[in-house]
Amino acid sequence: MSIFQKSLLTLSAAALTLTALLVVSVLAFMNFLYYETNARLLRETAAAFLAANGEARTAEWLSENRDGGSNSAAPFLPAGSFRLTLIDRAGNVRFDSHVQGALVNHLDREEVRAALAGMEGRARRDSLSTGMRQLYAAFPVRDAGGAVAGVFRLSFAVPSFWRRIAPAALPFLCLAGIFGAGAFLAVFLFSRSLAASVNHLVHIAEDAGRGPWKSEGTEAPEAARTGAAEFIMLEKALRGMTAELTVRIERARAEGRRLEAILDGMAEAVFALDGKLSLVMVNPRARELFGLADGTGLPLLEAARSTELENAARNVLASGLPEETEITLHGAGTARRFQVFAAPLLSPAAEPRRADGSGEPEGIVMVLQDITRLVRLEQVRKDFVANVSHELRTPIQLVKGFSETLLDAPPEDAERLRHFMEIIRKNAVTMENLTNDLLILANLEDRNASRPDREEQEIAPLFAEAAAPAAFLAEQKQTEIVVDCPPLRARVYGSLVVQALINLLDNAIKYSPPASRVEAAARVEDGDLVITVRDRGIGIPAEHLERIFERFYRVDRAHSRAAGGTGLGLAIVHHIALLHNGTATAESHAGEGSVFTLRLPR
Repeated sequence: MSIFQKSLLTLSAAALTLTALLVVSVLAFMNFLYYETNARLLRETAAAFLAANGEARTAEWLSENRDGGSNSAAPFLPAGSFRLTLIDRAGNVRFDSHVQGALVNHLDREEVRAALAGMEGRARRDSLSTGMRQLYAAFPVRDAGGAVAGVFRLSFAVPSFWRRIAPAALPFLCLAGIFGAGAFLAVFLFSRSLAASVNHLVHIAEDAGRGPWKSEGTEAPEAARTGAAEFIMLEKALRGMTAELTVRIERARAEGRRLEAILDGMAEAVFALDGKLSLVMVNPRARELFGLADGTGLPLLEAARSTELENAARNVLASGLPEETEITLHGAGTARRFQVFAAPLLSPAAEPRRADGSGEPEGIVMVLQDITRLVRLEQVRKDFVANVSHELRTPIQLVKGFSETLLDAPPEDAERLRHFMEIIRKNAVTMENLTNDLLILANLEDRNASRPDREEQEIAPLFAEAAAPAAFLAEQKQTEIVVDCPPLRARVYGSLVVQALINLLDNAIKYSPPASRVEAAARVEDGDLVITVRDRGIGIPAEHLERIFERFYRVDRAHSRAAGGTGLGLAIVHHIALLHNGTATAESHAGEGSVFTLRLPR
């Protein structure tokens, strides 16, 4: 079936259906309006009759004729063609203006029941007495006491609505036929125009298969301009499709080159495998990782030399579902940890995989991310937590133990009590120092922490500020602090430099023998500010120098704890140097003392 035939039949059926619905709806509304108008007229007439002749008078008549009465004895008769019926409370007809003789009980009539209930009643039905379609309006008749004594009902015969409009049916049907014919003609013209426009576009599409179009400077033929504007626009769009497809193909090629550049620049190793787990594509990072010149065509096991990686690939190939795992690759005396993400690789023409994962994927794509540094950082974090817990355990236990001793059995000796309290105080100070050092270290590691800007300032006052708090400890050990700082200026965090000097001087004094000498000096070397602190103490064995700036690292743990150290002082110095983009180093020989050096760019 052609588009012309299909649109003509469909739209014609729709037009005829709408026409029929419109005619039926208008007739139904007119029928409703016809009966509603007559019913309102009857109600108003009945109310007027009842009011004119007196409701009390009618109620009195019904009471007097409870045992029956003649029509001539009725209180009044309505004028015209209206039918009057008087009904008592039991539903018996006491008077009917159009029917002589006894009538059936009317208690089952809906309008009578409504009136006996004290409301106005309305109904429309064929009368059993007269055999004609009647409209009924019934009103309750109340006596002097307000009780319902009976029913006043007025009705009249209504001709059928269809009989009333029969004389006008022929003109109405003619008008409907003219309307339908006009609609059919409009549908016919529209369908023919639609078919012509579509056929023209079909010819253009056929021309497309025979040769390329030129999208620029092409005008629509005059035959097509008689169609709708949308078809003209569609024709122009079709004529430009070849050029647009060419542009899209070039863009796809450029996108492919960009994706290749992205893969080449990725820090992760990326490669693709076929269904036999042979390499079909590797990026430069993968070639560097596995030492491959090209790599394509090699089996995965031969290229990667890792059974863990091959097992991960086989699992994805078997299940058809993505998988993420971690593996360790060994090579050149090192072990590196990688996070591997593998996913099935399907071609665009491949059918979608079923929900149960059945079917074979075309290949696999794998991405390897080096997480060795993250693993090491995680281990550092765990070590840090363990070290903090270890450092806090002893002072907490001592504070708890001596506190419980004082609470359970306080010594009577004041000197012994003072000794216990001194132990508690000393361990509380140890925990406070540890907490303060941890906060300082955390602040130094946070590059986004708020701190005063680096300012260019004199270095000598910073040495004097740092030497002041160290003087008390030096006096106790009879240690001499010698400061050699010529007039120098540098752009530094002044308070942090003071903190580093305090930590270095404190360490130098604690690990120096009594009556020794600690030297602090500053100089400019190769444009850098170089700060050194030298002691004549016990020195640091060579095997410990590389780790001396780590958190909680102690060469002599017993001596460090006895001296009240937290194990974080040199770590703080190291991070202060890093914050200045500088370095912190140590040079020492066992038994000859140590030299700690801060090198800060000016």
